[in-house]
Amino acid sequence: MNRLAGSTSPYLLQHAANPVDWWPWGEEAMSEARRRDVPLLISVGYSACHWCHVMAHESFEDEATARLMNEHYVNVKVDREERPDVDAVYMSATQAMTQQGGWPMTVFATPDGHPFYCGTYFPRPQFQRLLLGLHQAWTEDRQTVLQQGAKVVEVLGSGTTLPSGPLPTAQTLEQAVANLRESYDPVRGGFGGAPKFPPSMVLEFLLRSGEREMSGRTLEAMARGGLYDQLGGGFARYSVDAGWVVPHFEKMLYDNALLLRVYTHWWVAGGGPLARRIALETADWLLREMRTPEGGFASALDADSEGEEGKFYVWTPDQLREVLGDDDGAWAAGVFEVTGTFEHGTSVLQLLSDPADTARLDSVRARLLAAREERVRPGRDDKVVAGWTGLAIAALAETGIVFDRPDLVEAATSAAVLLHEVHVEGDRLLRTSRDGRAGANVGVLEDYANLAEGLIALHGVTGETRWFRLAETLLGTVLDRFGDGTGGFYDTADDAERLFQRPQDPTDNATPSGQYAAAGALLSYAALTGSARHREAAHAALGTVSVLAGKHARFAGWGLAVARAALDGPVEVAVVGPPDDPRTAELHKAAYLAGAPGAVVALGSEPAPDAVPLLQGRGLVAGAPAAYVCEGFACKLPVTTAADLRAQLDRSGG
Repeated sequence: MNRLAGSTSPYLLQHAANPVDWWPWGEEAMSEARRRDVPLLISVGYSACHWCHVMAHESFEDEATARLMNEHYVNVKVDREERPDVDAVYMSATQAMTQQGGWPMTVFATPDGHPFYCGTYFPRPQFQRLLLGLHQAWTEDRQTVLQQGAKVVEVLGSGTTLPSGPLPTAQTLEQAVANLRESYDPVRGGFGGAPKFPPSMVLEFLLRSGEREMSGRTLEAMARGGLYDQLGGGFARYSVDAGWVVPHFEKMLYDNALLLRVYTHWWVAGGGPLARRIALETADWLLREMRTPEGGFASALDADSEGEEGKFYVWTPDQLREVLGDDDGAWAAGVFEVTGTFEHGTSVLQLLSDPADTARLDSVRARLLAAREERVRPGRDDKVVAGWTGLAIAALAETGIVFDRPDLVEAATSAAVLLHEVHVEGDRLLRTSRDGRAGANVGVLEDYANLAEGLIALHGVTGETRWFRLAETLLGTVLDRFGDGTGGFYDTADDAERLFQRPQDPTDNATPSGQYAAAGALLSYAALTGSARHREAAHAALGTVSVLAGKHARFAGWGLAVARAALDGPVEVAVVGPPDDPRTAELHKAAYLAGAPGAVVALGSEPAPDAVPLLQGRGLVAGAPAAYVCEGFACKLPVTTAADLRAQLDRSGG
């Protein structure tokens, strides 16, 4: 029976035709396992995962393997992007049992969902032996299996949460910078060795702290290496080597949204032409390749095409000459380092330095990109994830105003409209949609927090109060439904599905942790409203940063960035003036170009009754548009020129 055909998950749909009798996650699968008195086999992955595809081809599409799975187990397929809560609790179990984790994740569990054996990718012969061996253990030594599952649940359930300290101080943030320097790679940029992931949130903290060397070197190295698509823009998931040469080729929405914002902020901080180019190319890539017809953003592009990882992106010298001719082909091979850096004599394109002949470079890139468009493209996971789209909304809105690109602001607005119309139900949020149809899975903390962050940023750029009000609603739910009673936040709401463990992880991973994302959005909201409740909640949520900063700063990048803003106020800028007055636009843009860490901007004409509190009581000055720089609603004298505004923001920590 095909139970996956109606799914909104492209990953589940990839498996709908398998000979495996898959069930989606839910009580029905557990009831079936209890009825048949067999274990659950829970397979967790996502559509852009290379090794997920390998295991699918080797095992899940194999009739003999499927027979073993169907005979002895109730098989459950989970999209980790739709159900990050399910993924989180079983990843904790996998890491506890094996000291490692990854995807595909393969979990054998009791009918109640208690894991008793976990792993990741298994080659088919090993997987078949495992299926038979665990079936034998279940039928002949059931008590031991049940005890193992109960022990795992007990150990994970009794695990201590990360202790919380006071709000980070300036000294705490200095300790974090020193800790980051210990693992910094001064030659190749980034932190640690291979594999290297783009440290977006750490870079945001370093930029906000005025630390230019580590941030600038890393941002340049990532932009010039193979991690960045030198033809079409956009960043791959990570580099398999320490030098950013060969990427793992999948492209994720969240990586590119976070990096777009960081490169824009780098340009504001003096990153120069490279920062501007990468920011705008990444924004254009998001609009060109990731927008959905409904106005949202797809979650990922696959690493594979035609069954081979990276085939769409790599080149040989002969292929360059075929497209460009002998002279330009040889020139391009030198410029892009086409020397056999990847498999089978192919190379990932790099641009380690800018050639003097920029016109020739532009021509070569355009012709190669056009030729590449004739290749078989990687698959696209076109489901819309609320939290990741929130990250894109924030990045596109800010990039749009900084670089005078109203189309980017319009794209951010369209995405916000889609989420409002499809994902929001009252004060609750659904995590995913596809083709304009909402999925059944409820939002988790990162969805509420990242979307609130994006909406507050969009409100600052557009002045549209509706986005602020929606953020207000979402943050109310965060405070009412996700708090842990000690100042932190759980990753799931108090009325969400009960798993064997309620997930809670304040540390950053590939995206900001839900807790630190919530702290950032709460802090910005408090700056716009003066709400003590929201400010105190933000400060409490940052308490774990003080514990991590000295020794594990890499896992608290977004918390550190938010703490930097909290120490600076954050700076509040109210811009008041007619929307069609160019002086208003000049002041508004200046508020973003000053680079005050985590500054919050409110834009309005003469204050209206429904305007955000920061705008209340702020009016024109002698009939001219004006800007008010405040901290805690205590404002300096209003200014009417961009130069005076920049001067005030410079003295405010910008």
